[in-house]
Amino acid sequence: MCVKHISPAMGDVVYRPSIPLTRVKGPLRLAEMPAESEPVRFGTHGPIARHYGIQGDVPDPHATTIDYVVAATGG
Repeated sequence: MCVKHISPAMGDVVYRPSIPLTRVKGPLRLAEMPAESEPVRFGTHGPIARHYGIQGDVPDPHATTIDYVVAATGG
């Protein structure tokens, strides 16, 4: 849902992303991000994989969505 005005101090919405996401297999997903020439891979790794019940080594580890959220907020 996009809210144009929450309070009088807030302006018009200037950007609303629409990011296609494709599930490849298991936790591996590809996101078509703005300004990126190649799809961005999201997956799982280490303790996060084990939290979701994946035992042993992850065959094709990639950063998770939470890794990207943490990076986007400055670490």
